[in-house]
Amino acid sequence: MRRLFAFCVALCLTTTFGASCRPEDAPSGEAAPAPPPPVRPGIEVLLTDSLHLVEGRRVGLITNHTGVDREGRSNIDLLADHPAIELVALYAPEHGIRGDEREGATIASDVDTRTGVPIHSIYGATLAPTGEMLEGVDVLLFDMQDIGARYYTYVSTMAYAMRAAGEHGIRFLVLDRPNPIRGDVVQGNVLDTAFASFIGMFPVPMRHGMTPGELARLYAGEFGIDVDLGVVPVDGWTRASTFADTGLPWIPPSPNMPSLESALAYPGTCLFEGTPLSVGRGTDRAFQWVGAPWLDGAALAATLNGYGIPGVRFEAATFTPVRPTDGKYDGVEVHGVRLVASSSDYDAPRAGVAMLVEARRASGDRWSWTTAHIDRLAGTDALRLGIDQGLGVPALVAEWERARAAFEAQRAPYLLYR
Repeated sequence: MRRLFAFCVALCLTTTFGASCRPEDAPSGEAAPAPPPPVRPGIEVLLTDSLHLVEGRRVGLITNHTGVDREGRSNIDLLADHPAIELVALYAPEHGIRGDEREGATIASDVDTRTGVPIHSIYGATLAPTGEMLEGVDVLLFDMQDIGARYYTYVSTMAYAMRAAGEHGIRFLVLDRPNPIRGDVVQGNVLDTAFASFIGMFPVPMRHGMTPGELARLYAGEFGIDVDLGVVPVDGWTRASTFADTGLPWIPPSPNMPSLESALAYPGTCLFEGTPLSVGRGTDRAFQWVGAPWLDGAALAATLNGYGIPGVRFEAATFTPVRPTDGKYDGVEVHGVRLVASSSDYDAPRAGVAMLVEARRASGDRWSWTTAHIDRLAGTDALRLGIDQGLGVPALVAEWERARAAFEAQRAPYLLYR
């Protein structure tokens, strides 16, 4: 296996979810605590502290609209305008280089209008850069905002590109970004590799608690990707922080990920993509709620609140999708439930399973599965089959804790942040 390397920067403590440090909170006569240092994404650390990694080299960049610094400046522009860097190629993932294409849409190759740099699609005819696309590249950078759930395809794009870089003898460098839903929380089942796909390639949990850079190290160290890998870490991020703690601009990573609230719910509600229920695509709260025209939202919310899942409650909700990209209930009023979090560590996968059990029960013969898709998302067929057999939530998640603990032990050597 080729050498893995990481560049360590000082980590600072940040306030916990919802906390604040105000001068008036300091004891009388004592100075107020200094505010935490700013969180700097990997692109800023690269250009200020680690320029030697790309200086004088021909650089390829896998990115999209989320690849920005604290001021919202594009990494494409920052690299292209730097006198010591030669940006020679861009690579566009799902949703395109600007992040405005619907999920699953084929992405076309193009040319960046500002810089004239060619944009190669790696979400279309190929999911990985080809030898022709990598011609003339000395180092391949990855810089996109992930959301911390196994189902999100950006880290699958990273894995495919890592393999391609390794096959062509090109160094691969991850410009790291925070896990927006925390790095100290791991939840959900671990994928069965018999169900591996582009929406879940490796045996990691639904909510994995890792950054892209840490995942890349795990992929290379445990899952057989042979590549000369480096990670430029985030400066100032700590594992207990959510994206709200970072001070970085929230840019929806995809068209239906409008907010941190949606990202926190996504590890659970994304499972409904394999059912007849809407997850709120075509609304401003996608993945924060689910519904269908026939459901009684108040009754469903009351039943789900009876589970007593800490940190989240369920409210009856009515919404109308407008031009939803999944085609579900366009212009039709649907009824269901909304997840309202009081803590950023609530167990969204467990909540999602409870919602599946109760929504299926309430739907009667209107229920159906998109079998291949729900099994890909769940990373197993056991969840679908168990629900069909009438198992309750405790039985459905009985094996999750053991597998999660084993994963946390496996990932420990690859973590970069406290």
